[in-house]
Order: sequence, then C-alpha cells, then structure tokens
Amino acid sequence: MNKRLVILLIIIICLTSCSFSKKNEIEVVDDQYYENFDPYEEKNIYELSDEIIKKQSNVDYGKIDEDVEYYSTTAKDYKKCNVVLPYNYNEDTKYPVLYFIHGWGSSYDGHFNNGSYLHTLYGNMVNKNLAVPMIIVSVDMYTDKQADKDKKTDEEMRFIYDKVADDIVVDLMPFIEKNYSVATGRENTAVIGVSQGGAESLITGFKYLDNFGYIAGIAPDTGVIPTEWYKGTFWNTPYFDKFPTPTESNTPIYLYMAVGSNDPWNIDCTLYYSEVLNDMGVKNQTDYVEGYGHDGDFWRVGMYNFMHKIFR
Repeated sequence: MNKRLVILLIIIICLTSCSFSKKNEIEVVDDQYYENFDPYEEKNIYELSDEIIKKQSNVDYGKIDEDVEYYSTTAKDYKKCNVVLPYNYNEDTKYPVLYFIHGWGSSYDGHFNNGSYLHTLYGNMVNKNLAVPMIIVSVDMYTDKQADKDKKTDEEMRFIYDKVADDIVVDLMPFIEKNYSVATGRENTAVIGVSQGGAESLITGFKYLDNFGYIAGIAPDTGVIPTEWYKGTFWNTPYFDKFPTPTESNTPIYLYMAVGSNDPWNIDCTLYYSEVLNDMGVKNQTDYVEGYGHDGDFWRVGMYNFMHKIFR
C-alpha cells in the first residue's frame, strides 16, 4: 500500500469512527425523521440487530417473481432476473427501482430468493420504515449466450461481465418499466453491486449518470479505472480511462462505497476509487470498516446502509 493510500486510510478510519454507529437501536422510524434528509449526514450502521437480519413472524415480506425472462439484445439471448416486490405491491402505486448485481461466479438468484438473507433484510427494513418500499431487480451479470457459459474461461467471463451495464439500461430497464409499476427517472433509480458486481455497478452508474441517481459498490473489484493493483492482468483491464465527470444535472444524489478491514483483495482499489473521486470533486461516502471480510455478512450491512438512504 503506497504512502498516499496509507494517509487516506488513516483519515477514513478517523472519519468513519465518528460517521457510523456500531449498533442499530432504531425501532419503527417516524416519517418526520426523513424531513430534509441528507444521506451523507446520516450515520452508517455496521452491526445489525436480530430484528433486522432474522425472519420475523409478524412481517409480510412481499413476494419475488423468480426466473423472470427477457430478451437481451446485448447478450443476443434470453436472460433471467429475480424481481422483488414489496408488501402490498399494487399497480396503482409507482415504485422506485434498485438494480442489484451479484459477485463473481454467483447468479441472479444467489442473494435474492424467497427467504434469502437480503430478501429478509429488505422486508424487515420496510416493516420498520427503514427503507422505502421499492422494486429490487436482482440482475444476472453474465451477459452472453447462455449455452456457452460453462465453456468460458475466467478471462472471457471478466469481459462478458462488463457488458452488464449496457444490458441493464438498454434491455432490462425497459422490460421492467413495461411489466411493473415503476417510478421512472434517475431520482427513482439506483444500482448497487458486491465484489465484481460492485465494479460493474460503478461502471453502470457512471456510464449512465443520466439514468441512475444512486450508485453503490460494496468492496468493488479492480477494472473500473486504471490502478496499480493486478496491473497487466485481465482483472485490471480498466473499463474507463477515468471516471466520467458528472454535470450539475446528473451528479449522483448519493454515492456509496465500503470495504472491510479483512478483505483480502479490494481494500486498496476501493480506497483509490474514493481518492480519485474526491480529487474530481465528486462527493462520495466511502467507509473502511473494521472486522469485516469479503462475504455475505458485509454485503448485508452494505445493502442495509444503501437501502436506508435511497429514494428519500
């Protein structure tokens, strides 16, 4: 880790020790709590109570439309996704949409299925008014011919995954907006990903700043912009030469990244992305969190913070 990143890391540790709390003690949140809400001022929470992470007998978790199929012109084949609908979903209400991108080797049904840990988290949050009722679309990052998937090398998969940004905006978003009751516009659209999906969510959000008001990458991989880590390998073939510069009209409403202190791969690149964005004058909230690794426990707390702050 170079000297500049060490200094940045010290600053982030000092700031985030004050900017997030270690225990979620919020019960049901009153609507007045969200008046003049600023997501950058809100404390992040990285330790959640059982009421938030475990299934509760008195909570209606809505439903998931599983294995929803659509045609992707980007993949030149049919793809599938899971669509999470909130409790009391109805066609008379327009719902904001969060697009979720899984990590390397997983799939659209790996994190959001009936009874899964993120589905449970979302239902509990809505029940306590900790999250806005929204549609969550769990995306398949693999964007190519399905019949050839098992034959692909890791290097081929890396670049196939990069095509998911176009698939989401060109193919999936129009399908979701046609078939579900969706509130459109960037102020009603968010994208988040974990690990490799975190890199793809940053790519998606910054390539399509006019489409996404909320962007998050949880422990994002290398490959978004040039970095020194894994340099010369397919893991770090950058999608952008540099982050696209937001304009006044398409600056992210909330831009969030986080990485755990025990993450074996993505500490340096996550902090570097934040450093570059800060140098560009692009506001972001990036947390270096003690005690977490690169796994579902960290995806859960990252999803909690993002879902809590979007669409307010």
